[in-house]
Amino acid sequence: MLKIKEIVKNFGGVRALRNVSFQVQKGEFVGLIGPNGSGKTTLFNVVSGAYKPTSGSVMFEGHEMTTLTPDKICHHGIARTFQIPRPIRGMSILDNVLLALVFGNAERPKRHAAEALAEEAARLIDFVGLKVDKAALPDKLTAVDLRKLELARALATKPMLLLADEILSGLNHDELGEASTALKKIREEMGITIVWVEHILSVLMSLVDRVIVFDYGELIADGTPQSISNDAHVLEAYLGEG
Repeated sequence: MLKIKEIVKNFGGVRALRNVSFQVQKGEFVGLIGPNGSGKTTLFNVVSGAYKPTSGSVMFEGHEMTTLTPDKICHHGIARTFQIPRPIRGMSILDNVLLALVFGNAERPKRHAAEALAEEAARLIDFVGLKVDKAALPDKLTAVDLRKLELARALATKPMLLLADEILSGLNHDELGEASTALKKIREEMGITIVWVEHILSVLMSLVDRVIVFDYGELIADGTPQSISNDAHVLEAYLGEG
């Protein structure tokens, strides 16, 4: 589904990504880990079109993505969440998700009635476990609920591939369980392929099929959670152990 080939991204004299190459198969759940500043979010920005790579290519479902704008990439079926959610503050929680639904349906041949879209937006809010007044403004939400709204908005664009960027940050034990359940449902019930950047490794390792490890902008390991946990290079680079 996704083919990253020799991606390089420079910011002036700083090389944030160094010849990164890997593939993601349809239906996979892939974890992307590494120390802060290792290039994980930069890669997401390249794949989603926020950054243009210095060199290399991103292929999705056989189509070249690197020349496209973020809106076109999203319409091809790639959605992402952000570490810092930025909802549209002047719109209700429901309308934030509804707007994403309208965008997600913009280039599809079948138009949906406004009532049906509003019902779908409400369903997605419930799906991610956001138990709030849907007519309220986002400024009433906690940090955790803002992340849930961010996830609902991404799902509303009808993605085939979801790039999830640290959606567990700030969650307590019970909330971690809810978020884990939501990710399982996204994969199993919605059939969405997921690439997930996360620092809470205990949860990530229990959910993903495969783990890719970055360090200083390079891909240093790619394997099952068990093999990655025992990889000497990963222990040295990521955990500071020899």
